[in-house]
Amino acid sequence: MHVDSRDYIPRTGKPLDLADWPTRGKPLCRSPHQYRETLGEHVVALSARQQLHYASGRHALLLIMQGMDTAGKDGTIRHIMSGVDPQGCQVYSFGPPSVEELKHDFLWRTTCRLPERGRIGIFNRSWYEEVLIVRVHPTILAGENLPAHDAGSHLWRRRYRSIVNLERHLHANGTRIVKVFLHLSKAEQRRRLLARIADADKNWKFSHADIHERGYWKDYAKAYADAIAATNTRHAPWFIVPADDKDASSLIVSQIVMDTFDSMHMSYPEATPRARRQLRRCARELQRKS
Repeated sequence: MHVDSRDYIPRTGKPLDLADWPTRGKPLCRSPHQYRETLGEHVVALSARQQLHYASGRHALLLIMQGMDTAGKDGTIRHIMSGVDPQGCQVYSFGPPSVEELKHDFLWRTTCRLPERGRIGIFNRSWYEEVLIVRVHPTILAGENLPAHDAGSHLWRRRYRSIVNLERHLHANGTRIVKVFLHLSKAEQRRRLLARIADADKNWKFSHADIHERGYWKDYAKAYADAIAATNTRHAPWFIVPADDKDASSLIVSQIVMDTFDSMHMSYPEATPRARRQLRRCARELQRKS
């Protein structure tokens, strides 16, 4: 199985129509068994890279997961990070902002959760909600108490610019950003919602709000397309991953994360000559005492 993560990056500086991107790609595996085997290999490889990442301590990795409801954000995170040391990984899910968060600028609540060097940070939703759900439902802006000059038709362009500037700053200071849009079809979302209703063990995952939001499908598609086109940069690219096939999307995302790790050119810290002499003395002491 070969996955070239570059195939999923849209061209920078170009308008984007999500209808041009498939929600189901070519099969990556011949059977469910091969899928489980390949994903297991990816999990092992990611674990090794994560250990090296932690030991190197020169970069942080931020994985941003976005997508329509039921696109599989939680499942993808769970599958590809199943072998990663929990001490080196932080996962945050962002729902509606709190009263305290609304008193700050729109980037504040997410920047407070950025990963430190040597760690992996995963955002299930992110600062992009402020140019997605808020754009589809502009009445939300009333609760953000924005200054009078910060409203109007130029608001979204200003927010795109703020996001691009933040991501450029993070990249320059060692944070590598991977932004994944799980591209789900409306028909597949319907199937998954019905499955949640039919399965008693999954009823808890169903929300009537999901049905309500389906009515804004075209608005969300437009908001996503505009946001991706405006913020897709060389230092923080977007990856549009077909999400109708959960198995394939997990493999693609895991490959994207591995490729990002490899681009960091990490290495384990080398001991100084003095430290090596100390290690040899410690080894001799341990051998004598054994």
